[in-house]
This record gives sequence, C-alpha cells and structure tokens, in this order.
Amino acid sequence: MAAPPQSYATHRRIVPGYHIVAGSLILLNLVWSVVTLTRGLNAPALHAFVQAVILLLLAWYVRVFPLAAQDRVICLEERQRLARLAPPDLQPRIGELTTGQLVSLRFASDGELAALARRVLDEGLTDRDAIKRLIVTWRPDTQRV
Repeated sequence: MAAPPQSYATHRRIVPGYHIVAGSLILLNLVWSVVTLTRGLNAPALHAFVQAVILLLLAWYVRVFPLAAQDRVICLEERQRLARLAPPDLQPRIGELTTGQLVSLRFASDGELAALARRVLDEGLTDRDAIKRLIVTWRPDTQRV
C-alpha cells in the first residue's frame, strides 16, 4: 500500500519504536529512578538516577545531531534552488533567509518558492509552522532523518 501524498497535515514523521516506545521507556526509567532516589539517598539509587539522566541525554542528542546536519544540507539545497528560481531582484536577499525559514520553504513547489520566499522576507515571518501553512502546492520531502 502506497503512503498518502505528503502535505502539511501528514509531513511529520513519527517512528513508533523511537518516539513512542523508546521515549516512553526512557522517561519511565527516569521517573522510576527519581522515585527510588527520593525514598532513600544511597549509592545504588544515585547511580540509577545518573544512568537515567545519561540515557535521556543520549536519546536526545542521537536525534538532535542528525537533524542539525540535515538542516545544513537543506539550507544548501534551498539556497541553490532559490538561486535557480528566484528573479534577479530577489537573488541578493537569499542570504537573509534563516535556517528555520529555509527548512520550512523546502516544502514549497518550484512555482511558488520565489514568491513565498519574498513574502517570508518582507513580512519577517520566522515561525516554521506558519510558513509551512502558507504553502499551496506541497513538495514532499521523503528523505528526512
């Protein structure tokens, strides 16, 4: 069965094993270690708490570091796409777009990208969600991390 076409409503990617199962277990482990620690400060309880915090931090950074690398690639791709599609008067302004703006604009079709980028810059739009909601013709990103 093919996945439904990507749109604003369906573009978020949830990986149940990571986001739901692992995330819930990591948080449950942290809560359990806090409860154990509050029942009596001792070396094993403190050790369990430290391990729970380390596990939570590892899970967070395992997700954040690849996203930061992906954002860098998206910025490069979108600047190149804008350089190809934007009219001459918009070309000098491409460098003004922030990472968040470029990451949001990646979903805009080629036909609306330049006009939407101009609007984002002229109106000072920075909210990623608000920018994505302005897109009329969605360009799916199926290679996300």
